[in-house]
Amino acid sequence: MKRCPGCKSLMPDDVHKCIRCGFDSTPAAVPPAPNRGRIGNGWALAKQSFRVLLHNKRLLVFPLLSGLAVLLVIASFAGGAWATGLLRNPEDTSEATVCIVGFAWYFANYFVIVFFNCALVSCALESFRGGEVTLGGGLRAAGKRLPHIVAWALLAASVGMVLRAIEERVALVGKIVIALIGVAWTLATYFVVPVLVFEDLGPLDAAKRSAAILKKTWGETIVGNAGIGLVTFFVTLAALAVTVFAFGALALKLGSLAVAITGAALVAAIILLSSLIGSALNSIALCALYVFATEGRVPQAFAGAGLEHAFAARRK
Repeated sequence: MKRCPGCKSLMPDDVHKCIRCGFDSTPAAVPPAPNRGRIGNGWALAKQSFRVLLHNKRLLVFPLLSGLAVLLVIASFAGGAWATGLLRNPEDTSEATVCIVGFAWYFANYFVIVFFNCALVSCALESFRGGEVTLGGGLRAAGKRLPHIVAWALLAASVGMVLRAIEERVALVGKIVIALIGVAWTLATYFVVPVLVFEDLGPLDAAKRSAAILKKTWGETIVGNAGIGLVTFFVTLAALAVTVFAFGALALKLGSLAVAITGAALVAAIILLSSLIGSALNSIALCALYVFATEGRVPQAFAGAGLEHAFAARRK
């Protein structure tokens, strides 16, 4: 039983209108958020991704690990190429060797990037569900999909090598065509990472599945990524401008090299943090779009943003 807010008489919990004084405590219906179209949904997706990241800052660890791993790959290949003479005597290197090393380079980079992106996307979905985001949990989730990640890295490296080989052998128009094909391939495979994480598909089927998802979400995908990119760019530009101006003026006024070095280090830190944030935001948006397209629902973390209409019309 509960008491009426108007006359304080007792009334059943499931009754909203008091029979004594007529006070009606029925909750007002909340009107659904308007459908803002692809552009509006894309911008809302970008803003909600920022909010999710603010509540799950541990997601930044995965792009950091990915960047460190890529640097390690670069150092390994550079050291190996120098030790074997590929850098010192490139004219003595056969075309077959160049192709093998190039393929290995593509494969290593694709593997590292996709592996940590899979870990990030797995944790992003866990955060949508209200679970705890942990480094170990993300790495274990990616490790379970290791065969799929290796297979995808092999396919992506093969495509990259073929496109590059053709580009080197064609004229300007051909180069433009190959560039467009590369863009189309990148867009078509945009959802490969969540597909690899959440669906038991091989590389070719994963690419087909990704392309099918993109057909449902192309507007939100493009605008959401553009929104994230623009916001990240302008915030970073503003932070860099303030830092350079402040430390530059202070270094000139004091004639201090230490202040200038501190400012340069801070600029590098801002650029690094911006890169990490941008990568994390793109993966969060990617995961949200995947849930939209495959489950027909808005993740709880994105509730209230008006995105529930983004795919409702497509299901009718």
